[in-house]
Amino acid sequence: MGETGRILALDLGKKRIGVALSDELGITAQGLETLERQGRRYDIEVLRKLAVKNGVIRILLGDPLHMSGEISSQAEYTREFAQELERKTGLPITFRDERLTSWEAAQTIRGRGVSNGERRANIDRLSAVILLQNYLDELRPNLLPPDDGSTWE
Repeated sequence: MGETGRILALDLGKKRIGVALSDELGITAQGLETLERQGRRYDIEVLRKLAVKNGVIRILLGDPLHMSGEISSQAEYTREFAQELERKTGLPITFRDERLTSWEAAQTIRGRGVSNGERRANIDRLSAVILLQNYLDELRPNLLPPDDGSTWE
């Protein structure tokens, strides 16, 4: 990875923003409290403060494409939000395909006896965690054991 510092991952929705943060070594993703949307200016200021407080060096933003891979109206909104967020934080923004993260998060949470409102916030947070953990795993492939049957020495 080369950089040292944390990555902030966001699952941007119309009502909530799922938030996850990496550790400083870029190995693990931890879910943070889901942000209830209050308006773009407010949301961006909260995220800016969160980034400063946690020494964030990059923001990872879920890219909500259609299953076909085409840009959705939410993806267009996400790009507009990202431009303003990048301008206000001065941090680079990386987009990451999030097409199956919400589904994966919902499958993980299903059947845990959680109320609907709480379930939705948990899905948003877990989606951000999945998004970030997958990104971190791809950045650090040498941390994974060999898949060819051999062992580390």
